[in-house]
Amino acid sequence: MGLVGGGLFAYYVYQAVFSPNTNFETETTTIYIPSGTTYPQLRELILPLVKDITTFDKIADKKGYARNVKAGRYILTKGLNNNEIIGVLRSKNSPIQVNFNNQERLENLAGRIAEQIETDSISLLQSFRDPSFISSNGFTADNALSMYVPNKYEFFWNTSAEQFRDRMLKEYHRFWNTNRRAKAKDIGLSISQVVTVASIVQKETAKVDERPRVAGVYINRYKNGWKLDADPTVIYALKKHRNDWDAVIKRVLYKDLELDSPYNTYKYKHLPPGPITMPDISSIDAVLHYEKHEYYFFVANVENFGYHKFAKTLTQHNRNKKQYVNWINKQGVRR
Repeated sequence: MGLVGGGLFAYYVYQAVFSPNTNFETETTTIYIPSGTTYPQLRELILPLVKDITTFDKIADKKGYARNVKAGRYILTKGLNNNEIIGVLRSKNSPIQVNFNNQERLENLAGRIAEQIETDSISLLQSFRDPSFISSNGFTADNALSMYVPNKYEFFWNTSAEQFRDRMLKEYHRFWNTNRRAKAKDIGLSISQVVTVASIVQKETAKVDERPRVAGVYINRYKNGWKLDADPTVIYALKKHRNDWDAVIKRVLYKDLELDSPYNTYKYKHLPPGPITMPDISSIDAVLHYEKHEYYFFVANVENFGYHKFAKTLTQHNRNKKQYVNWINKQGVRR
């Protein structure tokens, strides 16, 4: 009996440790374990994914996992045994691709990131707005958005708000390498100013191939002491003034140009105090490598939608503008 009992016990142990114990039909499944999860809570999460929770409990306890649950995103493969499942949950936190672009404000960025990682938008926004962090790294409340370079980044799902923000600071310094900093200096703009101009370029044209030319217009105006006269800055100023960020403004009216705001480039010569949106990398590089030309004006090209007609003189521009105004009036766009 002793031999039989020992044999049965060994068989049970073998089954508990090495027999497949997954309970899903797909080749893989993903389990998200929030920060602070206790073993009983983990048990509820994994219960639908295993055939035998009792043997899982025993192996989890024996390997010490029940006393040290790890937060994260884990990918389980069909057919894993308890030993392998716990091995994954202990040491194979699987990263995800986090991406963002064209966020208008820090609030929008926080919301976008909260959709992709564990931390919530309130915690993210608080970390983004932290006055000591902003000032110690050379930013202001108005231009803090310029620190976040839109791209795809690899993060762990359970990354905290501060960890995300601090990583973005590192990515900012990596992006603004020696060459880009030198280009900014060559055109007489600070990094923040480059991003601000790029944000205007971003709003003016969705055509990547046209952005260097549009950037050239604004650089020409700025270097010659002109006001930028950029409609997107007025739209931003109106939204900010009304605290209505969901407003859709398709047409800037003459009365709008009177709004007293540092973002109104029809009223003030200086650049806005910060970006009016998060510009693509293509828009930033379009400013750094702007097209050198003699254009000072441009207006939407109704003969080639999406692009613009450029002009060197006001007389030429007014002819182009008349064509655009006639077209937009026919469309019935009043606001």
